[in-house]
Amino acid sequence: MKIISWNVNSIRTRLERTLALLERHRPDVLCVQETKVHDDAFPVDEFSAIGYHAQVFGQKTYNGVAILSRSPASDVCHGFPGDPAADQARVISGTVDGVQILNLYVINGESVESPKFQLKLQWLDAMLRWLEQDFDPGRPLLLVGDFNVTPDDRDVHDPDKWRGRVHCSDAERDRIRQLVAWGLVDVTRRHHPNGGPHTWWDYRGGAFHRGWGLRIDLALASEPVASRCRSVEIDRDERKPSSGEGKPSDHAPLIVHLN
Repeated sequence: MKIISWNVNSIRTRLERTLALLERHRPDVLCVQETKVHDDAFPVDEFSAIGYHAQVFGQKTYNGVAILSRSPASDVCHGFPGDPAADQARVISGTVDGVQILNLYVINGESVESPKFQLKLQWLDAMLRWLEQDFDPGRPLLLVGDFNVTPDDRDVHDPDKWRGRVHCSDAERDRIRQLVAWGLVDVTRRHHPNGGPHTWWDYRGGAFHRGWGLRIDLALASEPVASRCRSVEIDRDERKPSSGEGKPSDHAPLIVHLN
């Protein structure tokens, strides 16, 4: 089973790239974040034409998440109970081929001085409470998406430059550690213990070509799923301007391979 997570930074802007990604990799599931489109404007027909069912939860201009799958997803839910930002389309969940998948677009936080940063921490706390109340780490569960947090300094191109800043603060990282302690495995870290690979590069300053990236797109799995994970990789070519139609997203797709 192949599952891809990708912040597309606008599904309509990146539609041709997304269709090409699906044709190239033929994943069982593609979880996309930051679709930036209301449900009734999501390009469902284009994905159906190449064999993918679409479950969408979006809003105009901002946020938005979707699950595209070759087998129809069941038990689909939009949002989660206790969400302190319930007006924002940031979570869609469903079960595909026996794996319960939570597709997340975590609040960015803007800066550690911003009220949005405190909302981000509250949101992650509420996510943990949801897991504690409604899920069992002994069952097949996979959380994927743009978490907007680097788990530790191994995931940062310049730890000293980023120390204490949004994405790299102790408070954010502590929330990721709490999710892991509940019963999840960072499967990218398991397969890449020395750090990385990066999944996001700023559009500015030639960051991608200089290797100035962060690993903020994560896959956290319960042990029944983690034990099936044989590899995790990044489609780094998808971040290259020359590799597809139009400007690339600032994120690269994260690919999880399960037995």
